[in-house]
Amino acid sequence: MPAVTFAPEVAPLVLDPSDEAPAKARRYLADRFRELGHADDYIGRLVVTELVTNSYKHVGTGHIIVRIFPDAREPFTVIEVWDESNALPRVQRENDDAESGRGLLLMEQLVHDWGVRPLNEEAKITWARCAR
Repeated sequence: MPAVTFAPEVAPLVLDPSDEAPAKARRYLADRFRELGHADDYIGRLVVTELVTNSYKHVGTGHIIVRIFPDAREPFTVIEVWDESNALPRVQRENDDAESGRGLLLMEQLVHDWGVRPLNEEAKITWARCAR
């Protein structure tokens, strides 16, 4: 049986769902990546923007919580976004006429892997692992 690895305790960023949330999440990510010694935060900023934007646009209530920490098992950094909805995000089919709906499709191409962890209460954590 493999050993269970828990995420380290890190100071989370707590956001109100608003159009300011993605910019605040990008600044938090840039600070965390700098603390972790990552030279390039471009993909991380794209990912956290997509996840936080989805939370505030599709959930719109409660708080959004962002955590960023190194994955001890592999050379990756984990980005987690918690919101107060049990609705799962879905990658949309490509549609050249749509004005939105491409974010998760783009993110899926940029990260090592990603997923959603439903929580017991009406909430979920959407996470992505980016190469360091």
